[in-house]
Amino acid sequence: MAAMKPRTGDGPMEVTKEGRSLIMRVPLEGGGRLVVELNADEAAELKHCLEGVTQG
Repeated sequence: MAAMKPRTGDGPMEVTKEGRSLIMRVPLEGGGRLVVELNADEAAELKHCLEGVTQG
């Protein structure tokens, strides 16, 4: 039996490329991670949306 490790949200936000997809892992409050699979078009749209709300 494998040792059970606690899942925590500790660690950096990261994006990796796997095949044609981009996998984004975002730490969450309370532990765990949100994992989202995006294609290049979706990543570009997300970038555009984030730029719109982060520029002051």
